[in-house]
Amino acid sequence: MKGITGTVGATSIGDGGTSTGAFHEGLNFAAVEKLPLILVVTNNQYAYSTPNSKQFACHDLVDKAVGYGIEGYSMDGTDLRQCLEVVGHAVERARSGGGPQMVVATCLRLTGHAEHDDASYMDEELFKQPSGRDCINVTESFLLEQNWAVESALTTWRQEAKAEVEAATQQVQREPVCSAADEDWMPLATRRLADFDF
Repeated sequence: MKGITGTVGATSIGDGGTSTGAFHEGLNFAAVEKLPLILVVTNNQYAYSTPNSKQFACHDLVDKAVGYGIEGYSMDGTDLRQCLEVVGHAVERARSGGGPQMVVATCLRLTGHAEHDDASYMDEELFKQPSGRDCINVTESFLLEQNWAVESALTTWRQEAKAEVEAATQQVQREPVCSAADEDWMPLATRRLADFDF
């Protein structure tokens, strides 16, 4: 709306999220306005425990792009080389005025949806397919093959990532528990309404 050019926005969503109204409304608006948006859809085969066959009727999630009049691409979400190429192309298309670009990255959720989920509903055959590979292991191998990293750097990155997650977890666990009774909801709502010029 400000006429800024040369930049793109990027966001991601899961396959289950593509069945929501917010997805439709947001992507429809972006398409109509021809916004330079990159939407990466992680198709991990299940929306919680709902398989793709019960989630959408189109042959492939990328087919949804056609319905919005935008360009769509499919890729192996476990293959770093493919991810770099496809997303790079989508960014260039969006940046050059091509409007929203939808990229569907196929992979497999290798564990349950949450800690309490044993994933017993998942089709074991999916784990034998290329999309059932652990993308971190595949990426590490690729980085080493391309001489973009050495084993010691990978080890350091793993340790740093783990330490960052641990520090964030400890910080959250030290914070006081919220109480809905202590919240001041009405004045906040009133203040928000006061911002509008009716």
